[in-house]
Amino acid sequence: MPVNKSTSNVIYFNNTKKPGGIRRIILAAGHSLRAFKWLAANEAAFRQELLLLAGALIILAVWDIPIQQKGLLLISVLFVMFAEIINTAIEVTIDRIGLELHPMSGLAKDLASAAVMVAIAMAAVAWGVTLIGWI
Repeated sequence: MPVNKSTSNVIYFNNTKKPGGIRRIILAAGHSLRAFKWLAANEAAFRQELLLLAGALIILAVWDIPIQQKGLLLISVLFVMFAEIINTAIEVTIDRIGLELHPMSGLAKDLASAAVMVAIAMAAVAWGVTLIGWI
C-alpha cells in the first residue's frame, strides 16, 4: 500500500533543493558534529579511540621525533577512528534495514569490524616501527 505523503509522519529528502556554496559546507560541518556527538554518546569503541587519540596527542607533543613521523603517527590513529566510523555507519544501516538475523547482514558487520582490526594493526605497526627506530 503506497504511503500518502501528505498525511504521513515520514519526511522525504528533496534531491532538487540541495544547498550549495558556503551554506553546504556549514550544514555538512553541523551534520559531522552531530555524528561525532552521537558516536561519543553511543559507541564505547569510539570513546576508547578518543582516549587513544588524546594519549597519542600527549605523547606526540613531548616525543622528540621528526614532525613527519609525528604526522604519520597521528594519521594512523585518525585512520582507526575513520574505520570505526565506517564500521558504525554500516552497523546502523544494517540495523535500519532489519533486526532479524541474516547471514549477509552478519557478514557486512563482520567485514566492517575486520576493517577496524586492520586499521588498528596498521597503527600498531606504525607506532612500533617508530618506537624501535627511536630506541
